[in-house]
Amino acid sequence: MARFFIKRPVFAWVLALFIILSGVIAIPQLPVARYPSVAPPAVTITAFYPGAATQTMNDSVVGLIERELSGVKNLLYFESATDTSGQATITVTFRPGTDPEMAQIDVQNRLKIIEPRLPMAVRQNGLMVESASSGFLMIVSLISRTGKTSSEALSDYMARNLSAELRRINGVGRVQLFGAESAMRIWADPTKLASFGLTMEDLASAISQQNAQISPGRTGDEPTVAGQQVTIPLRVEGQLTTPEAFAAIVLRANKDGSRVRLADVARVELGAQAYNFAVREKGQNSTGVAIQLSPGGNAIKTAAAVKARMQVLSGSMPEDIAYTLPFDVAPFVKLSVAKVIQTLLEAMVLVFLVMYLFLQNVRYTFIPAIVAPIALAGTLFVMLLAGFSVNVLTMFGMVLAIGIIVDDAIVVVENVERIMRERQLGARAATVAAMDEITGAVIGVTLVLTAVFIPMGLASGSVGVIYRQFAFTMATAILFSALLALTLTPALCASLLNDLPVSHAQRGFFAAFNRGFEGITRRYQHWVGGTLTRTRRMLALFLIILIALALTFRALPSGFLPDEDQGYFMTDIQLPADATKERTLAVVKKYEDFVDARPGVDTNLSILGFRF
Repeated sequence: MARFFIKRPVFAWVLALFIILSGVIAIPQLPVARYPSVAPPAVTITAFYPGAATQTMNDSVVGLIERELSGVKNLLYFESATDTSGQATITVTFRPGTDPEMAQIDVQNRLKIIEPRLPMAVRQNGLMVESASSGFLMIVSLISRTGKTSSEALSDYMARNLSAELRRINGVGRVQLFGAESAMRIWADPTKLASFGLTMEDLASAISQQNAQISPGRTGDEPTVAGQQVTIPLRVEGQLTTPEAFAAIVLRANKDGSRVRLADVARVELGAQAYNFAVREKGQNSTGVAIQLSPGGNAIKTAAAVKARMQVLSGSMPEDIAYTLPFDVAPFVKLSVAKVIQTLLEAMVLVFLVMYLFLQNVRYTFIPAIVAPIALAGTLFVMLLAGFSVNVLTMFGMVLAIGIIVDDAIVVVENVERIMRERQLGARAATVAAMDEITGAVIGVTLVLTAVFIPMGLASGSVGVIYRQFAFTMATAILFSALLALTLTPALCASLLNDLPVSHAQRGFFAAFNRGFEGITRRYQHWVGGTLTRTRRMLALFLIILIALALTFRALPSGFLPDEDQGYFMTDIQLPADATKERTLAVVKKYEDFVDARPGVDTNLSILGFRF
């Protein structure tokens, strides 16, 4: 194989350029995240049944959906939660490796089967089926500059003008609104209803009949009288839009001409559709949406797109409304990956400096310097095909792989240099002789190293998910290193080292370094020879090291992932079940007073009615 590429160096360069081009194409398409996605893929179903009790919600909505979900393909488990506002959330979790998009389609198909059996109110509000990562990417908040705009008005503006815009951004999987849009609220008085002999069913029936969108048709349309020249579309104001119009709805018309109107038995006002959420930022009322990343989305690009879109939308906001970003994990993700990339570049520079120190020739150093980036480019392309992301673990795998990548090239270059010096052969002949000696060794070492990392990537559970990308990145880089060591590296040696005279430096820094290194080598050989005559002492020392290793390992603290300061912390405040909003708000205000008094606190966001 090596002889083929030595005779055809142009073909070796074409192969290398193809690998480079593949890596360049893969770089902008690779998703960026801090860690690989550990949680199995999940699909969230959200149902709304305004005014329904939790038992009613469970019996008429959640129970039907759960029975149908039992037959979904690759289902791992599902869990549901229902609150007192008439909202139910069902999280369907699938087996690791399931395609999130296909899982979402399967869930939607199942919901279509039982949709006719759901209550009319649930069908009118619709079932939301979303697939997104479990953690929050960022939170976008709206605040009032002067404090005059109420939280209900802020939530309504967010729901009607911003939520849909954010959902359309590429990479956004879910936009969760901590609030509700405005709705017509009718607060019925049971005593007054009873005094007029009416029921809630009568009230609901009157509202649905007198508040309806109808299609009146067109006047002058066929069939019509002869000579009609134009048609005119008709418009009927069937839907009511103001509290006064709703208050005038007739519930009953008596024979004496008197009427019972909605205003006689209820209070009508424009308010929030639901009051299960409340958001406070820096001690004042606000609203917000949590943005969750879609499976395989790029955290950095998505966050940048959200910020750019909000900057555009802010130009059309009312003067009293401003937006803030109180929570954003993208900067830390970007910093984490940037630090690893910086370490990668530093490692490459150090490796090349060490190679130049020992090889003491620019051409000999230049060959491994070319091979290493090509191997990394090929690794990036394979990462894209495998569905991996650029994260801390994959970049860490590349950092560790650099030493192995250049090692294969160094072995080839040093062996060619040795044969040229000892046998006084030309570059091409020396390369052929060198590859005949070390081809088997390069293949063997590559297979051994690959066999070390591949079993780690085949582990199951969360540990396997975390380290799979790390292990396969390492193994891929090592395989590309071996491929280039058998193709491009010998071709470069035969071309760039063309009959170059080889000799060690006789003076200067490199001469002193060579003498010093040779002295260290002789002392090391003498020390190894001495240890071979003291096998019992060496075995005893080895056992002591093993015992110390075991004791130290047990003493070290353990954790799932290393704890890192990301610049924020979360506090979960739980009150007794069915505690009122007023009671919860009193506790939150005490917490806000304490936190805001701490030095270094930039912002404080409190969400009432939500917990992880």
